[in-house]
Amino acid sequence: MKKKRQLPLPAREHYFQRKREKKVLRSRLQSIGQQSGTLIHIGEKRVEKAEIKAIGYDEGQAITLVVKDAAECIALKERFGVLWIDVAGLHETGVIEKIGEIFGIDPLTQEDILHTGQRPKVEDFERYLFMTFQMLEFNSESGELSQEQLSIVLGPGWVITFQEIPGDMFDPVRQRIGSIGSKLRKHKADFLACSLVDAVVDHYFSILEEIETRIDTLDAELMASFSQETFSALNFLKRELIMFRKAVWPLREVIGSVARDDFAVVGDMVEHYFRDVYDHIILVIDTVEVFREIVTSMHETWLAGVNNRMNEVMKFLTMIATIFMPLSFIAGLYGMNFRNMPELNLSWGYYAVLGLMVLIVVGFLGYYRSRRWY
Repeated sequence: MKKKRQLPLPAREHYFQRKREKKVLRSRLQSIGQQSGTLIHIGEKRVEKAEIKAIGYDEGQAITLVVKDAAECIALKERFGVLWIDVAGLHETGVIEKIGEIFGIDPLTQEDILHTGQRPKVEDFERYLFMTFQMLEFNSESGELSQEQLSIVLGPGWVITFQEIPGDMFDPVRQRIGSIGSKLRKHKADFLACSLVDAVVDHYFSILEEIETRIDTLDAELMASFSQETFSALNFLKRELIMFRKAVWPLREVIGSVARDDFAVVGDMVEHYFRDVYDHIILVIDTVEVFREIVTSMHETWLAGVNNRMNEVMKFLTMIATIFMPLSFIAGLYGMNFRNMPELNLSWGYYAVLGLMVLIVVGFLGYYRSRRWY
């Protein structure tokens, strides 16, 4: 029995890791049969221990703290005008449950936070607003697009963000919080939530710029040679754009809802800023669609180019076969072992046959040239 060929161990591990990360739907087997609101983490354990950081600020001060125990958030809740708690790591359900208990977050919301791979959505619980969507990162060298779920809970005077891993694109927001006299320091928590969403959307544009560079590179390779590596890279980029679209497209509904509807924790002034973010989302979606069409067109160009090259090869081989058909006929005719063949006794017969073959070859080549077949 023929054994199935396997990849080397490192390549195989990388393949299955990428396959798990790129699954359209996360496995929900653990939650089957469980009551709604049961806190079960669905997704990859991406950090060893959850990290909690808190930033409290108002016009006069801004303090950054590392929270070792979720219970410490009780003392911070009333200490600042605006409190931002950032949780990195979702596998420790006890941390999520404790923070939910302190800030009055519904168990169903906590369940959505723990279930990674959620479709972007917004839910209004009157006392707080819940939003969840995907943060994206693009590796320009490998062309891989990674995604991470971000959940934002906005309440009166506080914002809580839940991420899968430490590290994000919120450093500009943190710098504005630390800057005296910044607009962020003068507004409430709803403006902070809007700034965080805006930072995520702005990062989408930087990813699109890198993807555009990637497309230009592949286009140059495509015009230079129709290699299998270029075809594989196009297929991979096409898949990444589909994942990009899946992550960004529903976000239009989320931001549009916040910008249009009246939520108790979102002021009228901040709704105006959410409308600006909504315009940016529309531009991102349009750009993704354009890139998808470009990559699809390049994909079709590659197929057409390969088919054209195959046709050229087949045409050349057909020309060679056509030339040798009459030559083979003549050689076969005079290769028959009959005793009475008149031309066999001619002293110049051999040279005449060779000359006839040369004339046939020249005649065919001249005809092909006249038809511009080569």
